[in-house]
Amino acid sequence: MQDLPIFQCFKHKNIDPDETKFIFANSDGSDETVTMGNIFTQTNRLSHALYKAGIRQGDCFIILMRNHPEFLYALFAALSIGAVAVPVDPRTKGAKLSFQINNTGSKGILVSDECLENLKAVEKQIPNAKVVGVLYKKHHRIDPSRHYPALNEILESGDDDLPSWIAPLDLKRPTQIIHTSGTTGDPKGVVLGADRFKLYGVLNKIVWRYKKHDIPYTGLSMTHGNAQSVTVFPVLSKKNMHGVIGEKFTKSQIWDVCRKYGCTTYSLLGGMMAGIFNEPPRPDDGKNPVKTVISAGTPRAIWEEFEKRFNVKIFEWYAAVEGGMAYNRPGKGPVGSFGKPNPFIYRMKIVDEQDREVPAGTKGELICKLTFGKTSVDYFGKKKASSDKTRGGWLRSGDICHRDNKGYFYFDFRIGGGLRRQGDFIQPDVVERIIGKDENVSEVCVYGIPAASGAPGESDIVAAVAPFEGKTIDVARLKTTCLNELERNAVPGYLQIVDEIPHTISEKPLARLLQERFRTDAENVIKF
Repeated sequence: MQDLPIFQCFKHKNIDPDETKFIFANSDGSDETVTMGNIFTQTNRLSHALYKAGIRQGDCFIILMRNHPEFLYALFAALSIGAVAVPVDPRTKGAKLSFQINNTGSKGILVSDECLENLKAVEKQIPNAKVVGVLYKKHHRIDPSRHYPALNEILESGDDDLPSWIAPLDLKRPTQIIHTSGTTGDPKGVVLGADRFKLYGVLNKIVWRYKKHDIPYTGLSMTHGNAQSVTVFPVLSKKNMHGVIGEKFTKSQIWDVCRKYGCTTYSLLGGMMAGIFNEPPRPDDGKNPVKTVISAGTPRAIWEEFEKRFNVKIFEWYAAVEGGMAYNRPGKGPVGSFGKPNPFIYRMKIVDEQDREVPAGTKGELICKLTFGKTSVDYFGKKKASSDKTRGGWLRSGDICHRDNKGYFYFDFRIGGGLRRQGDFIQPDVVERIIGKDENVSEVCVYGIPAASGAPGESDIVAAVAPFEGKTIDVARLKTTCLNELERNAVPGYLQIVDEIPHTISEKPLARLLQERFRTDAENVIKF
């Protein structure tokens, strides 16, 4: 079994085929257990199936599914045959879906039943990609289609021997293309080698430091680097330890899932944390096995209250799939900071538009570089964008940040995303915290539109709010709350009531889509 390339990555020896590595928690409350033996057998079966479908070394294929065990088998099969897996956010549809398939020249597609209709809708736009198999889950209650092969049958009866033509492990060979969130336009495909799998495994020793008794949980899509780097590969690399992976993230059920499986830590992103915090308080909020929440982008406005209410400690960190990383262990750095980089791995600094480092307390773009070795990014098919991203040997984050006089870094906003009103800079998370306290509000996203005054760089503020199911937004009450608890310039000028807040694959609110749908005369827009 140790001959399987994914096990070679971590130099696994004396593998116990019965060792449980992952428990997949399905949305209906059922679960699926994955052992080391399952990984070996099913990865081999998928490797044979992909090879028979014409997928060869260097070829790309799409993985379009939620968090199911078969996602892992597909990812590991790519490593086995030397192909390149292209994980796609399962919510992706329309032009964005066809773009990612065509952009990578993918020849094959592995899709789960819940994503099949979105795929069918773009079939005419993706003539060169063949459906290799459709995965059907019993709890989805979707009837199999006679037009496509069933992935279930392949995994139940396919050849499970280690392929004779298996590709020798090459850590530098492209193995995966992960597309960026696309918050400002078409996503870019970041090409990752197999060495990224090994790096994610090493992160546990340096950063997360999970112990054998720890049970990490994630509900983030495995198509995103966060789930892979914080949960999947650290767990896979550590013997006698297992993790729990949710089919999808559900903010109202996360504590129940962690209690059910005894999870000691879980990973999320800042926008998710605000959603969890907005859930109605429960008497057992602080009674759970979770000790540490590993978060990227905790809103400063709720940080301490979140810890107190749920009896947890926040481990804040910052990273991007292109590279760069800093972290703030619980109790080590100040609240609100994403910490410092490990000096043996990365260097970071804040610069102005002329690349001059700015003093503590001054906002500028965060840039970083490897302490040893060349800093580079490979955007698939985009040489100029790749070189621009690392101009001067430094990775350009596109994030406006600042640091304090002790060297701790703080995130402020994305370039082009800052909110300024009548000369004051507005902190969206503060506004979201106040509005999110309302018992009828499930989610909030505060963003800016060009100021009606025409003042350069100024914004009028919009609060997009989604109510809990069966609830109605009380506009008058929200307005009174904002006027009483916010500085005047921070009070939104408009309320945009929506059924749900759209999110990126990394669960960041997609303000761009809300902006595109915003009209001052729309029925769901109310002037405050």
